Amino acid sequence: MHQIDTKLIKLCKKGNEVAQMQVYDCYAQAMFTIACRYLNNDEDAKDAMQEGFLKAFRNIEQYHPKATFGAWLKRIIINQCLDVLKKNQLQFDAIEVSELRITNEDDWQFDSSISKQEILNAIKQLNEKHKIVVKLYLLEGYDHEEISEILEIPIKTSRTHLRRGKLKLQELLKHKYNEARY
Repeated sequence: MHQIDTKLIKLCKKGNEVAQMQVYDCYAQAMFTIACRYLNNDEDAKDAMQEGFLKAFRNIEQYHPKATFGAWLKRIIINQCLDVLKKNQLQFDAIEVSELRITNEDDWQFDSSISKQEILNAIKQLNEKHKIVVKLYLLEGYDHEEISEILEIPIKTSRTHLRRGKLKLQELLKHKYNEARY
């Protein structure tokens, strides 16, 4: 993504529509791609992306350059997508995790014979709760504290959804690995 000029952001903060269109043009494709990761059809993704941009411009005073503008906008777009999913009745319940032991979460090694597209296709097959946590963690790079804030769930629940999603991914991709070996 492009690094937005601070002058352009200052103009956006003053309500300059030309500057807002320049920012939109700069980020629209990347934000649409992110929205498509969470929503099942292009129209929903486009609507969420556009609503996210409107929220960003309405709340641009809250943007402070400690993070890149793109990272700030991305979080708004993801939150907008999650709002759409919540409206569609996806609820994240706290999971009882007392008996579950979390193993090393950084162990996301996939066999080199498995393509990125195969991994993305396997992620699409996960149940909705696991899919969202895996996407936020693996694709967006959020940690469990951030995921718990975004989804309004306990950190343990985020860890549990990630672990279960990872196990299901390994199961889904195991046959790909075995096919490649023979």
